[in-house]
Amino acid sequence: MNCIQDWPEPIVRVQALSESGLGRIPDRYVKPATERPVGMDPMGDGDGIVDIPLIDLAGLFSGDPAMVRTTMGRVAEACQQWGFFQAVNHGVPPYLMDQARHVWREFFHLPMEIKQEYGNSPKTYEGYGSRLGVEKGAILDWSDYYFLHYLPHSLKDHKKWPAQPPHHREVMEQYLGELVKLGGRLMKVLSLNLGLKEDYLQNAFGGEEVGACLRVNFYPKCPQPELTLGLSSHSDPGGLTILLPDHDVPGLQVRKDGKWITVKPAPHAFIINIGDQLQVLSNVIYKSVEHRVIVNPNLERVSLAFFYNPRGELLIEPAKELISPENPALYPPMTFNEYRLYIRLKGPRGKSQVESLKSPR
Repeated sequence: MNCIQDWPEPIVRVQALSESGLGRIPDRYVKPATERPVGMDPMGDGDGIVDIPLIDLAGLFSGDPAMVRTTMGRVAEACQQWGFFQAVNHGVPPYLMDQARHVWREFFHLPMEIKQEYGNSPKTYEGYGSRLGVEKGAILDWSDYYFLHYLPHSLKDHKKWPAQPPHHREVMEQYLGELVKLGGRLMKVLSLNLGLKEDYLQNAFGGEEVGACLRVNFYPKCPQPELTLGLSSHSDPGGLTILLPDHDVPGLQVRKDGKWITVKPAPHAFIINIGDQLQVLSNVIYKSVEHRVIVNPNLERVSLAFFYNPRGELLIEPAKELISPENPALYPPMTFNEYRLYIRLKGPRGKSQVESLKSPR
């Protein structure tokens, strides 16, 4: 990829800032007034009093045609109207979800010299990181993260996965394998709900060799949460996101009708959301939606975002079956590698990227 090789400024670990006991956040983390969650209770509802849809996926596997239709209908409605839903009874064992979250929390509490061995660069972002875009002087988010590749197999390198705590790699292999299965099941539902063959979206993403990666987010305690964000407003650039949230500390906010709604995680639920690539493939029948993360003055937070993506070199464009004179293609063909380069250079920018790519009508 045509991406610079290193960060433009020395990297500062936000966790180290938080643990230093500072009473004020550095100016580099203070958001413009229009972007701040001013006056917001970090454990509260944001601007809204509703929550994203909660869907029991057991109906998909019930064998009862009526339950299957009802569940698929709820998924379709959520993807079209919200771009987000919570999923329970999704098939991933609860104990494995707990283990995955636990080993990553342990990693972020390892000594800094061990974590620094995995420090990343803008070239692939793989490893331990503390900023996304590479613009010099950019306002930064109050978070650290760890990014790793899982699929295609040619990109997976266990040497870049943490060796500690013990059993970390074994837990993550099992966990990510389960998420690939869940992603495949959801892609069939999303295809059928568009009136396409059940394998259409999977094939558009690359068949068996899709792209799959994980970003683990660590949001340290923040002395001035009203002035900053853990992750700035953005829509996910990839295909489908399966998020394992921190069930004890809310933080994810979804934008709906101009208001920010703080998601209340259900026990052992995943938060599923549509990414920009599915918005393109569906010709905006499915919506990728802006979301952001607020931080907490008293509690740290860990979440695991799994991205089920197209393979990087494949052209993505609206499905021809969804195109007609009345509904022309809204996007030109573009590879996912070309698309996500923008994110890697600029950092999160709301929905400006996917909207800027629309074809003139």
